[in-house]
Order: sequence, then C-alpha cells, then structure tokens
Amino acid sequence: MSVATSKTFFPAFFKTLGLLWVFILMGLYLDSYLILQWIAKPQWVANSVMLIGFFLCFSRVTARIKEQMITAVIIAVVGEYLFSIALGMYTYRLENVPHYVPLGHALVYVGVLYFTKTTFSRLYKRLLEKVFTIIVLVYAAIFLIFENDVFGFLMTLLIVFILRNRPRERLFYLSMYLTVAYLEIIGTNFLCWKWPNTAFDIFSFLPSANPPSGISFFYFGLDLGCLWLYKKRHTIAWKRMKNQRLLRLK
Repeated sequence: MSVATSKTFFPAFFKTLGLLWVFILMGLYLDSYLILQWIAKPQWVANSVMLIGFFLCFSRVTARIKEQMITAVIIAVVGEYLFSIALGMYTYRLENVPHYVPLGHALVYVGVLYFTKTTFSRLYKRLLEKVFTIIVLVYAAIFLIFENDVFGFLMTLLIVFILRNRPRERLFYLSMYLTVAYLEIIGTNFLCWKWPNTAFDIFSFLPSANPPSGISFFYFGLDLGCLWLYKKRHTIAWKRMKNQRLLRLK
C-alpha cells in the first residue's frame, strides 16, 4: 500500500481506504453465514486470505510501519480475548476469536494511517474533519433514534469531545471511526459476530445496537498502544522527531 499523491478525493480514497474496505467486505463474506452453503467450515478460508493480505501489505510498507503492524497484532490479540472472551462485550459466530481478526486490526490501522497521509488529506484536512464529524454525528443520531443505541451514541459524543483538543490526531480518529462503523455493519449483517442488547450485556441502563455506533472508541486503544510501545523502543528517534516538529511550528 503506497501513499496516494493525487490531489483529488476519489484516487486518494480508493488507493487507501477504498482498497481496505473492499478487502474487509471480501474477508468477512468468507466467514459469513452466506458461505456455509458451499463450505462447511469457511473460517479457515477467511484466515488464509487475511494472512495473504497481511503479508502483501507488510512487504510494501516502511520498517517503522512494519513494527507498528506487529505491535498492533499483539495488542489486538490481548484486546480480543479480553473484551470478547473474558468480558463478553461481543461474541463471534463460533464463540472463538478468529485468527483473521487481530491481523485485520493491523490492516485497518495501516489503511487509515495511509489515507491521512495522502496529498489530498493534507491539503483538505480541515474540510475533511468537518465533513467526517457531521457524518459521525448523523450516523450516531440515526442509531440512537431508530436502534435505541444509547451506548454507541455516548461513546460517539465522548470521541468528538476528546478530539476537540487533539488537532493532530483528529482526522486519523475520525477516519478510523468511519472505517470501524463500516466493518461493524458488514460483520454483524454477515453474522460474523454480534453485540448484546446492552453494554457488555451487563449495564441495563446503556441499551446498545448491534453494532453500537461509537464502538471505534475501543479501537483507539490500539493506536495509542502502538504509539506508546514505539516511543519506548525508539526514545531518541522520537525525541528528535518532536524537536523537529517544534522547530517547524516556530
């Protein structure tokens, strides 16, 4: 996956997020109830396709992104077993954690990151932030009104509130929100996984949709974890980058 240099939206989108979204659709279809009429145990096919896609992407990114992809997979494994198996926040079709899921988390991270680095995104960053924020709020409001998704709506408001004071990360997290919303809609409609009617199937005062709209809030921990571990492993390089950034601002 390469950074698109086009100054228009569609080429920049299709070479990054568009490619990612097509792969998500194809991969989740292979683990869906629809494929069961042809393959008795289709999850191994989805796992194999994801593994191939992961290594194709891995072979084309920089050394820094490679390290972050590996970190993302490790964090995703821990997070999936914690939230799905231990806490019952959501349940996969076979009540396991499919092998393609942690790898998919890493691809989502990379796809969103590369979209925010396109020439188009850099030129129209503020406009994209405004448009994406409107889409996010409308999406969450629709789920609240028609699906009684209080849990997702509150998480969405929390995301928007936090991003008010994080201008450098705002476009990344808004793009992540939309990508996660897309994959959650695909995954739940294909019955790859499902969410309970209330948050964590415990908090009755927090009704939830299937999927909850603002669930990307928990995905953000993946990015923060990758960033924190990278800073710990490359302290000198990170300080040098911060100093260069401060000089540019001055």
